[in-house]
Amino acid sequence: MKTAHDLVVAAKQSVEEIPIDQAAAAIATCDVLIDVREADEYSSGHLPGAVHMSRGVLEFKMASNPKLQARDLNIVLYCKTSGRAALCAQSLAQMGYTHVKSIAGGVDAWLAAGHDVFKPMPPSFE
Repeated sequence: MKTAHDLVVAAKQSVEEIPIDQAAAAIATCDVLIDVREADEYSSGHLPGAVHMSRGVLEFKMASNPKLQARDLNIVLYCKTSGRAALCAQSLAQMGYTHVKSIAGGVDAWLAAGHDVFKPMPPSFE
């Protein structure tokens, strides 16, 4: 029986992970940057320009959005530490997307490298 860790290890062997020192350049040239964490994680701070598609609905959102259906889109994914992003990258590759990468170490590595995240301000009613 495989564990979640086993699945992540297998996914990471079949997808391209971007080292954190190359992540900013990859993001600058991608067509779409996707945060696959849960909504509360995304709301607490995400990479600038990222759109939110949690892992549980990623494939459905990609398939239902005409702007995201081209299989040659340059896609960069990330999560907290890179496990979910690797699983998502593997899934998108199985769907036929040909240029999918995930950020090694995820948002934790991004922050550790000194990069900022976008933190939405809660609405003010004053």
